[in-house]
Amino acid sequence: MAKFYDEIPESLIEWIKKQHMFWVASAPLSPDGHVNLSPKGTADSFHVVNSRRVWYQDLTGSGVETISHIRENGRVTILFNAFEGPPRILRLFGTGTVYEYGTEEYESLISPETRKPGSRAAIVIDVYQCQTTCGFAVPIYDFITHRTQLLRMADIEESRNRVSGTVSSQETDKTGIKAYWVQKNLRSLDGLPGLLVAPDSKVTPVNNFNKESQRPKLRYSSSREGSSQSSGANVAIGFALGALVATAIPYILSVTRKFDMFTRA
Repeated sequence: MAKFYDEIPESLIEWIKKQHMFWVASAPLSPDGHVNLSPKGTADSFHVVNSRRVWYQDLTGSGVETISHIRENGRVTILFNAFEGPPRILRLFGTGTVYEYGTEEYESLISPETRKPGSRAAIVIDVYQCQTTCGFAVPIYDFITHRTQLLRMADIEESRNRVSGTVSSQETDKTGIKAYWVQKNLRSLDGLPGLLVAPDSKVTPVNNFNKESQRPKLRYSSSREGSSQSSGANVAIGFALGALVATAIPYILSVTRKFDMFTRA
């Protein structure tokens, strides 16, 4: 049964803080434009200011759809759902504002000590309505850990910007996270403006990434484990049948010879 609220209830705020990922939906005004849905899953990137305002660190990616759509029309929806515990889906309907890296508003929300590698904007959302639904059809999953590939890649790119900030070189200016923003994040798929300030910011990227942190280890899914176990069982059965046949055939041949000698006698 769907329930609507004019603001985020306190009980749901506490539930939001325990979630490991969320989705962001946005769309351009054009009926022919691309509707976008982005999964977000970096730890400590989503924050609740109060019952009517939330924000998150928008990390560098190959696209810039959410930023472009919010610039054009402000419409944005955040979705959470329970992968463990009681089922639940939560939608936050709101109006978004983009504060890019290098602006005062960005720096007031994200200090160098809390900034994630590749963080290019703070997306602030004023929530005008939230909705909960049952979530009965959402599967149950076990959370293992957060991936670190994106953070490691962004940290490497930002290290190039830190070098170019101390050494004047046209070559270093062509690399790094800011060069990537110029290549990938200036326009949306539909040609709407994306990043406007961050690529030209004079602020040298600093982040809180621990390069010595352990890389997450992948493990086989239960279906692959089941398949592997099934294959092993099949091999064992095959060996057992082979041994049985190898033992039974000489015995059958021996009995057959004796029977043949008896009948001839």
